Amino acid sequence: MDEQQLHDRRWWSLAVLAGSLLVISLDNTILNVAIPSLVRDLNATTSQLQWIIDGYTLVFAGLLLTAGAMGDRFGRKGALQLGLVVFGFASMASAMAQSANQLIITRSLMGIGGALIMPSTLSLLTNIFHNPRERAKAIGLWAAVAGASGALGPVIGGILLKWFSWHAVFFVNVPLIIVLLIAGRVLLPKSKAEVAQRLDPVGALLSIIGLVLVLWAVIESPSAGLTDPRVVLVGSLGALVVAAFIFWELHIESPMLDMRFFKNPRFTAANIAVTLVYFAMFGQMFVMNQYTQVVLGYSPLEAGLRMMPMSLVMICVAPMAPRFVHRIGTKLVVGGGLVLTSIGVLIVSTVPTSNGYPVLVTGIIVLAFGMGCVMAPATESIMGSLPREKAGVGSAMNDTTRQMGGALGVAVIGSLLAAVYRPGVQSSMSAAGIAQPLIDTAKESVAGAVFRAATTPGISPETAAQIHQIAVQEYVDGIHIAMKIAAAVILFAAFIAFKWLPAHAHDARSEVSGPLDGLASLTFAEAEGALEDDQVELEAEMEVERDAAVDSTGGTVRS
Repeated sequence: MDEQQLHDRRWWSLAVLAGSLLVISLDNTILNVAIPSLVRDLNATTSQLQWIIDGYTLVFAGLLLTAGAMGDRFGRKGALQLGLVVFGFASMASAMAQSANQLIITRSLMGIGGALIMPSTLSLLTNIFHNPRERAKAIGLWAAVAGASGALGPVIGGILLKWFSWHAVFFVNVPLIIVLLIAGRVLLPKSKAEVAQRLDPVGALLSIIGLVLVLWAVIESPSAGLTDPRVVLVGSLGALVVAAFIFWELHIESPMLDMRFFKNPRFTAANIAVTLVYFAMFGQMFVMNQYTQVVLGYSPLEAGLRMMPMSLVMICVAPMAPRFVHRIGTKLVVGGGLVLTSIGVLIVSTVPTSNGYPVLVTGIIVLAFGMGCVMAPATESIMGSLPREKAGVGSAMNDTTRQMGGALGVAVIGSLLAAVYRPGVQSSMSAAGIAQPLIDTAKESVAGAVFRAATTPGISPETAAQIHQIAVQEYVDGIHIAMKIAAAVILFAAFIAFKWLPAHAHDARSEVSGPLDGLASLTFAEAEGALEDDQVELEAEMEVERDAAVDSTGGTVRS
C-alpha cells in the first residue's frame, strides 16, 4: 500500500482499529450481567465467578508490555490480526465451555488475544495519521470508544440475555472478528520499528510475572482484605519483581521499556492521569452496579440502560477534547477534566437509600464529561512524548495503566466500602437482636443480605425488613465514605497535571535524527530556547574559525 492509498483510507482504517478495540473493551464488563446464569448452568462458586471475570484482566494486563514490544519488533498489523484470531477462537471455546474451570481457562486465552490487539490499535493509529491535528482527532475517537465501551458492556449483555443464553455474550464476538479480519487485511498498512531492536526476554518475563502478581493481589484484596497474609505476600513479591524489572531495564543496552521515558514529565503525568481516571470509572461502576440493582431494585438491563448517559457523554466529549487542547492547552484540559471527574465522584458519594437515580445520573454525567476531557489528551501526551519506533511500547504502557487503574479502582474502593459496611452491619444487626448466622451472611455482601432476608424460611417479615433496611443503609454509608476518598485521590491527580503537564509540547513522533533530538519533554518555548542557545554557540564557533583564518592568511576571508 503506497502513501497516497494509506492517506485516502485513513478514516476507514480508524474504523477497523476502533472496532477491534470495541470488541476487547466490551469483554471487560459484558459478562458481569451473566453471573446468575453461570451460577445456575455451570454451578460456579463465588471464587470461580471471580476468576471467570478477573482471569481475562489478569492475563490481558500482564502481557500488554511484552505484546507491545513484540508488535514494534515484528509488525503491528500482524500482532493485531493474530490477536483477533486468538480472541475469536477463545470466544468460541468460552461459549462451548461445559464447566466453570473450563471457562476460566478459555477466558484467560481471550486475554492473550486482547493483549495483542489493544496496543496494536493505538500504535497503528499514530503511524497512519501523520498530521498532528488529524491524529489528535483520531485519538479522541479512539479514547471515546475505549471509555464508552466499558459502560456499554452491561447494556449489550443485558439485551443478549433477555433473548438468549449466556453463551451469546461470547458468540457475538465471532462475526465481528471475521469482518474486522477481512477489513484489516485490506485497509491496514504493515508497520513496525524501522530499526529492529534486540529482543529482551528477561525483561519480558520479569514484566509478566511482576504485573500478574501485583494484579492478583489487587484483585483479591476486596474479598480477602488488604491485610490478608496471601495478599500481602503476593503483592510484596510482585513489587520486588517489578523493581527487578526496572533495575534490569536501566542496565541493558536495548530495553523493552526505556525507563528514561519517565524522566519526561509529560509522559509520567499523563500516565498518572489515565491511571486515576480509570480508577474512578471502574471503581464507580463496581459500586453503582450493586447500588442500582440491589438498593434501587432495577433489573440488570434496567441498570445498564440507566448508566447509558455515561457512555453517551464520553462519546460526545472525547472527540471534542483535541479542539479544547488547541485553544487552551493540554495542561488546562486534562487538569480541568480531572477536577470535573472528582466533582462527579463527589456528587455520586451523596446518593440516598431511595429515589437516588437523579443524584446518580447527575454525578455520572459530570464524571463522564471530565473523563472525556482527560482520556484523549492524556493518551496523545503519552504517545506524543515517544519516538515513532516506540509506538507499540508506548501504547502498551498507556493500556497497562488503564487496566491497573481499573483494577485498583475496584480493589481500593471495594475495600474501603467493605471496611465501613461489615462493621456497620455487625453492630446494627447485633443491636437489633438478629441471629449471628444471618449477620455473617449479610456481612458478605449487600446482595446476599437482601436475598437471604427475602428467601430464608422461618424469618418473620419484621426481621426480614430489618435486615434489608440495615444492609442497604450500611452499604450506602460505605459508598459515601469510599467515593469521597476516591474524589480526593482524583483531585490529587489534577494537581499533578497542573504542575507537570506542559500546556503545549513538541511531538517526538515527528522526529528523525536532527537538531530536535532529546527535546520531546520540553514545551515549545523551552525547545525554542534550547535551539536558540545552540544557534548562538554555532555562530560563536564560526566567528572563532573566521578569526583563525584571517590570522593565518594575513588577509580577509569571505564567509
